Amino acid sequence: RLEFTITLILVQLIYISMLSTKCLNRIIKKYAISMTVLESTVSTSINKRIPSNGLTLDTALITQQPELVISHLLARRSNKETIEENINKIGSLRLQRNSLIVESDAAKGQRKTLSAEIGKLMKSGNNDEIIRLKGLVDQANEISLKADEKLKEVDDNIDKILSYLPNLLDDRVPDGDDDSQNVQIHSWGDDLRKIGSNYLWHDEIANHLGLLNIEAATKIAGSRFSVLMGDLARLERALISYFIDFHTSRGYTEVSVPYIVTRSTLQGTGQLPKFEDDLFKVNHIVGGEDAFLIPTAEVPVTNIYRDQILDQHQLPIQHVCYTPSFRAEAGSHGRDTRGLLRQHQFHKVELVKICTPETSNDEHEKMTIDAEELLKSLDLPFRRMLLCSGDIGFSARICYDLEVWLPGQQAYREISSISNCYDFQSRRMSLRYKAI
Repeated sequence: RLEFTITLILVQLIYISMLSTKCLNRIIKKYAISMTVLESTVSTSINKRIPSNGLTLDTALITQQPELVISHLLARRSNKETIEENINKIGSLRLQRNSLIVESDAAKGQRKTLSAEIGKLMKSGNNDEIIRLKGLVDQANEISLKADEKLKEVDDNIDKILSYLPNLLDDRVPDGDDDSQNVQIHSWGDDLRKIGSNYLWHDEIANHLGLLNIEAATKIAGSRFSVLMGDLARLERALISYFIDFHTSRGYTEVSVPYIVTRSTLQGTGQLPKFEDDLFKVNHIVGGEDAFLIPTAEVPVTNIYRDQILDQHQLPIQHVCYTPSFRAEAGSHGRDTRGLLRQHQFHKVELVKICTPETSNDEHEKMTIDAEELLKSLDLPFRRMLLCSGDIGFSARICYDLEVWLPGQQAYREISSISNCYDFQSRRMSLRYKAI
């Protein structure tokens, strides 16, 4: 009866980007990507992924090292034509951006010079020259305003393209097409596995005990929902409490968060704009924006710190949070949806860590061990899998899956994903820290 309720675990790790709080240097950098080089890069073998060495995905990297970015997108099995189109667009927009910055700065510089000249002429009373110069100031103002308007439009277009690009890959991520090529790191409790053909699925056990009512859920809300009864409902509630208490005893701070979030909140963690079809949208406007039911507690928990500059001494921040999760999972109808699998609504306990880049890998390993220790405390056999490039999530740079042995299926099934997103999410939500 534990094998399906244990799906409450999901963990997530992000670290804060080391973004400067000062304005970016607006000196034009050399940019040249010939179509010949681009086509040659796109055709490069996926197996020749260029090491990322902890670099950050931004427009500077895309324009200065396009072959690196392309190799990672290809390793993720992204569409070749889409890659080429997006890289070309960003390159072209960067050139426009640099040109507009020069145009705007030149006009502002001219305005400043002319204003100084007008000030001097005011003392001499040369009104005709003052009128002429004021006309030139107005022209400079108009040029500057138009250039700034176009610059904002270009920046918006760049941000839109970037919002659809997934994270770079950690150099430890193996190449592969799908979950069949994930790599096992280790396993635990092999001798505890129940092996044989006489074990029932979780829904068979629950139905025999009269504790699961799928028909009632379908009547209430449609397919892929469930009603838990009696001891099964109590068991789920007990496991939620046990999970939270287990992790608070290991240094995590419990938080309780809203179950409805805004569009910008989901953009910060990477669910939007690409995965909108997998979300449940609500009818009402919230905070002046479209709103959605949360697909995971990761979304509201990480966004607690959006648009903040934290002090280094506050890190690492460690949170544990229970919420229901709501996922439409468009396109998965009829695929692996038996019993409580792939439900539109399910309960989950989430772990989130926010830390510095220097401690990121260590904190990721610690979080994985925290999840493993919980499974060990329940005597649930599991294995740790390192996800390959074709199976890893959009925001993750490296990810471990913990798969528990399910006797009814005679197979390991993923019940926990522990991802390190590096600075991918923190940049999207403008989360920074001040070094001591």
